[in-house]
Amino acid sequence: MMRYSLERVLQAVPTLLLLSIISFVLIHVVPGGPAVMMLGDKATPALIAQINRSLGLNKPLWMQYVIWLGQLLRGHLGYAYTYHQSVVSLILTNLPRTLILVVTAIAISHVLAVIVGIYQAVHRDQVIDHILTALLYFLYAMPTFWLGVLMVSTFSITLGWFPSGGLYNPLLAHPTVGSYLDHMVLPATVLIIGSVAGWGRYMRSTMAETLVQDYIRTARAKGLSERAVLVHHALKNSLLPLITLVGMSLPSLFSGALIIEIIFDYPGMGLLFWNAAQQRDYPILLGIVMMVGVLTILGNLLADILYAVVDPRIQYH
Repeated sequence: MMRYSLERVLQAVPTLLLLSIISFVLIHVVPGGPAVMMLGDKATPALIAQINRSLGLNKPLWMQYVIWLGQLLRGHLGYAYTYHQSVVSLILTNLPRTLILVVTAIAISHVLAVIVGIYQAVHRDQVIDHILTALLYFLYAMPTFWLGVLMVSTFSITLGWFPSGGLYNPLLAHPTVGSYLDHMVLPATVLIIGSVAGWGRYMRSTMAETLVQDYIRTARAKGLSERAVLVHHALKNSLLPLITLVGMSLPSLFSGALIIEIIFDYPGMGLLFWNAAQQRDYPILLGIVMMVGVLTILGNLLADILYAVVDPRIQYH
């Protein structure tokens, strides 16, 4: 497994290099620039040229890339133009907040998806199965931003049950754990609803296919209880496709978190990326893009490792 993991990491190097080139070029060719955003109405060609020289943006694009890549290989992502601090420090500050949100959503979503999927598979083609299927399709098709706005309007503005945004109550001298949790309920719920809607359908399909296999009939013929058949025989094989989705879903969850963090003003990586995009803060944008690329590769590697854990017959050499 260690050798396989090392090979996968080495294979990812060309992918990350290509990602860095494409991202660097696309970000720098977008109209406007940091100088224009910094100066605003005071922007003149002379002042723009002066700021570009101070930031090193007057050099040829290939030279800027080589300098940036050299810094990246040394673990330095540069300094944010608008925040006046290193990109690494910004990521280390904001990444834990997004990870808490995303990991919480993944954990709860998978538990709910497994429960809903098993229940639908056991009661497949019955009325309750059709009702849950229609509900999951409806939730899956619901735009994230619209659901977020609806949650704020209903549970924050109308009912006043939860705060509409932020990380904690700014009026508290010492924010409590309860204050953090209150502010996480709505954004986490939006992420969970979208994830359960998609993963529940996969779980239902795979479990329904598993329950008609010969070894399931054999297990039932031996007199095993239905619970033992579901948990010890059907569930493990049905989890394999869901594990694949775990690795592939990390980038999509982070992109979904971007929209949610904007709606709920949640100070994580998504809000940081949005603000950096508005200010054309190239170092932050590139740093986050590369971080998501690394997480994508690690997510797929994690899925492969979980395959071997769930199904001992799978071995990597």
